[in-house]
Amino acid sequence: MSHRALLALGSNLGDRWANLGGAVAGLPDVVAVSRVYETAPVGGPDQGPYLNCVVRLETDLDARALLDAAQERERVAIRRRGVRWGPRTLDVDVLWIDGQTVREPDLEVPHPRMFERVFVLVPLGDVAPDLVGEVPVGQEAVLAVGSLDPATGNRVD
Repeated sequence: MSHRALLALGSNLGDRWANLGGAVAGLPDVVAVSRVYETAPVGGPDQGPYLNCVVRLETDLDARALLDAAQERERVAIRRRGVRWGPRTLDVDVLWIDGQTVREPDLEVPHPRMFERVFVLVPLGDVAPDLVGEVPVGQEAVLAVGSLDPATGNRVD
């Protein structure tokens, strides 16, 4: 049975657009992609700005299979895990899956901080406005910088 799933993507190392586009193209069952936003990093060491977006999938995959798909996209982008909240070529987080709640050491759905982060809330509002209330203003600069095609991951602006 197909259900809505939402994943957050972020990149601040290398070719950020290519990193996001490759992830979109490589994820299964993508039906929509938010606009792409540039944001300042939150937490962690001094680092450059991120490009962020949220993808909506209509899929029959469960949370564990989606985490596996997300981590495969990170591997393809040669993500190195080092400092927590440090710079990365690609970060893919499972945010939400309709009707599913998961509490495991390496996976929590809904994502425990998704409603606290403007860099997630703004793009989430593009593809799942029913989940997003009023986005706090003035906490972080979030600048729309373009779009990606849901089918190919190509930049379309």
